[in-house]
Amino acid sequence: MPPLVAIRDLHIAFGHTLAVRGVSLHLDEGEVLGLVGESGSGKSATALAIPGLLGPAARTTGQILWHGAGSDPPIDLLRQPPHTLRSLRGRSIAMVFQEPMTALNPVMKIGSQVAECALAHDSRCSRREARRRAIAALESVAIPQSAQRYGDYPHQFSGGQRQRILIAMALMHQPRLMIADEPTTALDVTVQAQILELLLRLQREHRMAMLFISHDLAVVGQVADRIAVLRQGELVETGPARLLLTAPQHDYTRSLLAAVPTLRTDRTQPLATLR
Repeated sequence: MPPLVAIRDLHIAFGHTLAVRGVSLHLDEGEVLGLVGESGSGKSATALAIPGLLGPAARTTGQILWHGAGSDPPIDLLRQPPHTLRSLRGRSIAMVFQEPMTALNPVMKIGSQVAECALAHDSRCSRREARRRAIAALESVAIPQSAQRYGDYPHQFSGGQRQRILIAMALMHQPRLMIADEPTTALDVTVQAQILELLLRLQREHRMAMLFISHDLAVVGQVADRIAVLRQGELVETGPARLLLTAPQHDYTRSLLAAVPTLRTDRTQPLATLR
């Protein structure tokens, strides 16, 4: 069976800066792929290229082959017109962004923002039906009293609840692929664990593939089936999560692991630096 999405020799440039250099990856149906690396390694740029969200300043070459449309041969997302990408975004490919405190419109009720996802991608959906779907989506991510809180504004929710709302928006159309771009970065450890558990539960229930992006190998190790490591825009290592975390082959991966403090870390010594 072919992969759901296959990235081949992807290059992304912003002006004279080459942010991604020849990355090749694939993601199978129902698989969780962790994409890790330090800030500026090209993780988010690679992810944003899949649904066509890089913007006009980006120049891309290579291929992103999408098999999710049931087409044979697959379609190359880098060469699709804007209306085709719009039809895929939200319905087949959904994204959860990393800043729950700013990703929601502060002057728009959260119920309306979730319902808008239904209205934007389903022309046959009435406003009443959109409201029903929105409440069901909010309930699925454990927002308490979803119907009563439909008319509340983002500032009336905690950071963890806002992240759950963003996940609810992403799941409105049961996408084939969810891209989670550092979805736990702005959250405390307890809430982070709750969001990770929620994402995994929903991923299994909906049998969707997930690209999970993080700079934190410990977090990625909890959710990913496979891990790909980026450094300065280049793919340096990829493999099964357990094997990569216990027996990394590349010096950079070993440096990433050594830079993560543990209970055994000698606190009298500085943490390892990336090289």
